[in-house]
Amino acid sequence: MSNPPPRARRLSAGPAILVAVLLLIPCVALALVPTYSRETPKLWGWPFFYWYQVMWVLITPILTYGAFKVIQRARGER
Repeated sequence: MSNPPPRARRLSAGPAILVAVLLLIPCVALALVPTYSRETPKLWGWPFFYWYQVMWVLITPILTYGAFKVIQRARGER
């Protein structure tokens, strides 16, 4: 019989809140459509509506990676 894999340690409140905030930032920023549903300012001819969303496509993985690193550090993993 093989041993089951060890269970990951639970995060304490501080890191858990930080992870939640990092993951919620893009959700909230993109859910508030009225704040970016306009044409100006344009960037390289792109209306604000489009380049704002593309910007979040680039920022979201960075925030997700940051949340991953917070979890790793809180659990004492390398």
